[in-house]
Amino acid sequence: MKIEDLQVLLKVAELHSITAAANQLDISSSAASVALKRIEQQLGTQLFVRTTRKIRLSPEGERFLPLCQQAVDLLQQGVMRISEKQQDINGEVKMAMSSEMGRNLMRVLLNDIMNGHEDLSLRLQVSDSRVDFYRDGVDIALRAMTKSAVQELNMYGFKICNIPHFICASPTYIEKHGEPTTPEELANHNALLYKLYELTHDGWDLFKEKEKFKVKVKSNRAVNDGDIVRRWCVDGVGVAKKSVIDIAEDLLAGRLQRIMPAYHIPLTEMWLVLPSRQLITPAVRHIRDELKVKINQLRNALLDNNMISEEEWPIDEQIIK
Repeated sequence: MKIEDLQVLLKVAELHSITAAANQLDISSSAASVALKRIEQQLGTQLFVRTTRKIRLSPEGERFLPLCQQAVDLLQQGVMRISEKQQDINGEVKMAMSSEMGRNLMRVLLNDIMNGHEDLSLRLQVSDSRVDFYRDGVDIALRAMTKSAVQELNMYGFKICNIPHFICASPTYIEKHGEPTTPEELANHNALLYKLYELTHDGWDLFKEKEKFKVKVKSNRAVNDGDIVRRWCVDGVGVAKKSVIDIAEDLLAGRLQRIMPAYHIPLTEMWLVLPSRQLITPAVRHIRDELKVKINQLRNALLDNNMISEEEWPIDEQIIK
C-alpha cells in the first residue's frame, strides 16, 4: 500500500469528509476517493460507510484504523531517518523532564542514543517542578500536559502519546491487606500520595461507564517525587495511582498489579515542547522518534499480556506549530 493512500484514509477518518480531507492534503476529491478505493480493493473489504451527507468508518474500518496509524508512523519515521542520515546528530541538547522519567525510561533511552552518537552531549534538568525555558536555560521539555496548554504557552510541540493511569499495588500488599474492588473499599486502604507545590493529590477521580466517583483517600506517606511513590508501592506499603508508562516494567515483571480494573481514570498526554521551531534539530527529532518507539514497545508488551486494552490506551499524534 502507498503511504499517501494511507494518509488519505487517516485524514478522511478524522474529518468524516472526503472533500475536507482532500483540501487539507492539497489533492482533488477524486484522487482522494481513488486512494480509498485502492485500499479497500487491496483489503477486500469496505472501510467506510458512505451516505449522501457524510462518511463514517465501518466496523472493519474501526479495526483497521489504529493499525493504519501505526504503519504510517513507522513509515514516516523510516523516511525521516533515511533523509536525515546525512545530517549529523550532534551538538548539545538541553532538556527538562520529570524526575521519574529522568531516572528510569529516559535515562536508559538517552544512554542508548549517546552510545551511537559520540558527538552528542546532554544537559538535563530533572525535576517535577514546571520548567522556565529562559530562566533555566532549557531548549526542550518533556511534560504531561494537554494540547490546549501547549497552545496557551505559545509553544511548538509534538504529542508523544496518550498516558493511561492505573491504580496499583504490589502482590505483598494485596496478600496482607486484600484487594479493593470498589471506591468505598479503596477509601479504607493506605494511599501513597504525590505532593507538588503544597498540593497533596488525595482526591482521586474514578469513572465507571458514565458514573463519576471522587474518592478521598487516606495516607501515611506523601512525597514530591513520583518515583518515590512508585518505589513505595513496589515495597508493599500502600496503593498508588500511577502513569502506566512509569509502572509498565513493574507490571510486566510482576512487581505491581493493577487493581480495580472496572474503574478508569481520564487520560493525560505526553508532549515534547519547545519555545521555537528553530530548536528542532536532528538530535531532537531522533530523541522524539526513539521515545515514541520505546513507548509503543511498552504498549505492545502490555497489550500482549492482556494488561491493558487498545481502548484504554488509544494512539494518536498531534503537532502544534
